[in-house]
Amino acid sequence: MATKHEQILNYILALDVGEKISVRGIAKNLEVSEGTAYRAIKEAENQGIVSTIERVGTIRIEKKQKENFERLTYAEVVNIIDGQVLGGRNGLHKTLNRFVIGAMKLEAMMRYVEPGNLLIVGNRYQVHKLALEAGAAVLITGGFDTNEHVISLADELGLPVITTTYDTFTVATMINRAIYDQLIKKEIVVVNDILIPLQDTYFMTVDNTVEKWHEMNQKTGHSRYPVISEDMKVQGMVAAKDVLGASVQTPIEKVMTKSPITVSERTSVASVAHTMVWEGIELLPVMDDAKKLLGVISRQDVLKALQMVQRQPHVGETIEDTVTSRFREAPPGSGFMFECDITPQMTNALGTVANGVIMSLVTETGQRLLRDYKKGDMVVENVTLYFIRPVQIESKIELNGKILEVGRKHGKVDVELYYEGAIVGKAMMMVQLLDR
Repeated sequence: MATKHEQILNYILALDVGEKISVRGIAKNLEVSEGTAYRAIKEAENQGIVSTIERVGTIRIEKKQKENFERLTYAEVVNIIDGQVLGGRNGLHKTLNRFVIGAMKLEAMMRYVEPGNLLIVGNRYQVHKLALEAGAAVLITGGFDTNEHVISLADELGLPVITTTYDTFTVATMINRAIYDQLIKKEIVVVNDILIPLQDTYFMTVDNTVEKWHEMNQKTGHSRYPVISEDMKVQGMVAAKDVLGASVQTPIEKVMTKSPITVSERTSVASVAHTMVWEGIELLPVMDDAKKLLGVISRQDVLKALQMVQRQPHVGETIEDTVTSRFREAPPGSGFMFECDITPQMTNALGTVANGVIMSLVTETGQRLLRDYKKGDMVVENVTLYFIRPVQIESKIELNGKILEVGRKHGKVDVELYYEGAIVGKAMMMVQLLDR
């Protein structure tokens, strides 16, 4: 039987896209406490099936597919720019195709306005009206309002009219940044991208015996299986070492490893790789938020995914990409191994190099040195930064590294950072080495 939490999520999924949701309404309709309803709505928001907007409320939105991840809904735009919805609330769930900045004459501007667009413009009432008639939503900058006729038209067409106190340039920058962030998220490989789904997963139940394990081992050739209860919740893991020497009539729950390490479908593959190597695990159960089995993920699939990611070009540039793109080998005879130019994006509010950038420089140095000794993938286990001095904007940092230890599964590197010949940072990095 489904839990109250699951019942609420199923109820939300069954609602029409665009329908408004409230904690009190769900608590009353499903006869649950408001606390239970609130937690379920927050989970639905994490899953991307509802969106909460200040002064509007929570609405059901269409869940985004991975390939459509870089597109924003009008509801998300409202949250990004801290906007207020003047009209057309029933269209907030819709996805915008692109945004158009209305900084030209009316005739020229309307050539670019199409259905599904978001027109960013000031207090030009006639433009607001024509944009809605063309099938586009309107975002009014500078804290301006619009007239009652435009608001009525927006409600009638289901196209949002939004206002914000920010200026046009700031709004465009904020939306671009949000789309850019979505692109970066899209590129991060998570468990859901590579898991073996439930219909293809071999598992055992708590009422099975060791005899069942031998039957499945003969049939599948696998030696590790998740063990689940009647309601599909993961109770344990059983492997060959667990059944070794056990009677075939022994209940499987007597020999299984209870409370096994599990992962969620939203966990990053890099995090899973770290767990699998550190714990020596070959197979992990994947669970949903109700602790029910969704499938399994194997160490082999994780390593393949990591290799694939390293070969893929990035669309969105992260801070790490910014650092590594300017990271290069130092000229021969300089006395240093690597160097990197510090750009304004790499600094903090005081104009000195951000600590996160220092960490990226350390890890890049260590990884390059280790790759010369050991081919394969690696996952950073920990970095200890035990000395640091401020480095100014638009300077050049030079780096030296020394390998302290390289084993079959681990590596340790000492890294020193210099500015104008003086040492400005020292760190030690430890990594897990993954054989390909």
